[in-house]
Amino acid sequence: MTNKPRSSGYLIEDWRPEDPDFWAQTGSRIANRNLAISIPALLLAFAVWMMFSAVTVSLPKVGFNFTTDQLFWLTALPGLSGATLRIFYSFMVPIFGGRRWTAISTASLMIPAAWLGIAVQDPTTPYWQFVAIAILCGLGGGNFASSMSNISFFYPKAKQGYALGMNAGLGNLGVSVTQFVIPLVISTAVFGALAGGPQVTKDGEQLYLQNAGFIWLPFLVACTLAAWFGMNDLASARSNFSDQAVIFRRKHNWLMCWLYIGTFGSFIGYSAGFPMLIKTQFPEVNALTYAFLGPLVGALARPVGGWMSDKLGGAFLTFWVFVLMVAAVFGVLYFLPSGASGGNFFGFMAMFMLLFILTGIGNASTFRMIPIIFRNQIEREAAAKGGDLKQAARQAGIESAAVIGFSSAIGAYGGFFIPKSYGTSIAMTGGPEAALYGFIAFYVTCIAITWWWYFRKGAEAPC
Repeated sequence: MTNKPRSSGYLIEDWRPEDPDFWAQTGSRIANRNLAISIPALLLAFAVWMMFSAVTVSLPKVGFNFTTDQLFWLTALPGLSGATLRIFYSFMVPIFGGRRWTAISTASLMIPAAWLGIAVQDPTTPYWQFVAIAILCGLGGGNFASSMSNISFFYPKAKQGYALGMNAGLGNLGVSVTQFVIPLVISTAVFGALAGGPQVTKDGEQLYLQNAGFIWLPFLVACTLAAWFGMNDLASARSNFSDQAVIFRRKHNWLMCWLYIGTFGSFIGYSAGFPMLIKTQFPEVNALTYAFLGPLVGALARPVGGWMSDKLGGAFLTFWVFVLMVAAVFGVLYFLPSGASGGNFFGFMAMFMLLFILTGIGNASTFRMIPIIFRNQIEREAAAKGGDLKQAARQAGIESAAVIGFSSAIGAYGGFFIPKSYGTSIAMTGGPEAALYGFIAFYVTCIAITWWWYFRKGAEAPC
């Protein structure tokens, strides 16, 4: 059998990543090229998804009279729509092809980016328009599910922890990039008169909030073209919805969704709500000076988590991640302002940096668990029934990719619930403590699930 894949245009008809000779001679090069294009496209998707986390703190400065709860809604809505879109995006790659869907979904991000650039230039723009833009920012959140599903098909099982960790980890950097870049570009006329004039604050400062949206447009165009002309579709990844829908009958699909809410849901939720949380709890601190650091360390920790998972095991790492996350949230509570105490901002930051690092590692470890769980389960079923093990391996790949996408969809609801929990807790009790205690209770359930089904001696699906 030749080690050069049969192809028709951009469609590869013969893809055998588990064949060592095929992988070494041609597979690795093709997979790495697709990964190299996928990463910046996903980074931009996260940047657009989280634009409002960096924009909301500046809206009141230029004349938008929105309440604190309304501003928290704007940071939360992209998480809600992004998570919902991920449910549908999870199944798109096997239906449309990874190359085609990556190009289309990347191009769609130009809509909220351009609309935000227009809307912020007029302080009379109604709140409903910002709500609509925030919902459309969820298009960026949806991209993660299809991107991760697509990359999972290209790599052998032994390298999926690394590949998914690189794609997700460097893609997640888009959250930090948007929170670092937007404060810089809104302070200067990056595009000159072409993008419109400045908005003037009450202190006489000139801001160019339109750049928060416009800055991404040239990069989105470049990534769309790179995906269309540089990526591949895989015939082996093609399947219809019914082939993938079997995951809804799999218990471990729902258990992994729960765990992924705890890891990725925490990462994206903390990222979305971090600037506003700093602003409300430590008003003397410039939130945007520090907010990007959390998503940065969390994103950088994800590839490390992928490597650690390959070495130590996904269940082992996931279990201890949740244990340490409980401790870190108690640390955040300790350093918050309370009563006459003004709190300790740097202690608060340190605890949140630890939380972000743990979420990044946990993002990778939970994704490392999924292919192993489903491969072992489906191959055991096939062996018990005397079925075709080769077909079972293919079905395991399809189901694993679908679960990776679907669990990322459910996990992304954390991007809505965490900032909204902050807003509700502050509105009802005057502080975020109630929300944080709720997070601790949730992490305890994650510890129990991981230990019982995946980590303890005699667990049903050790991984």
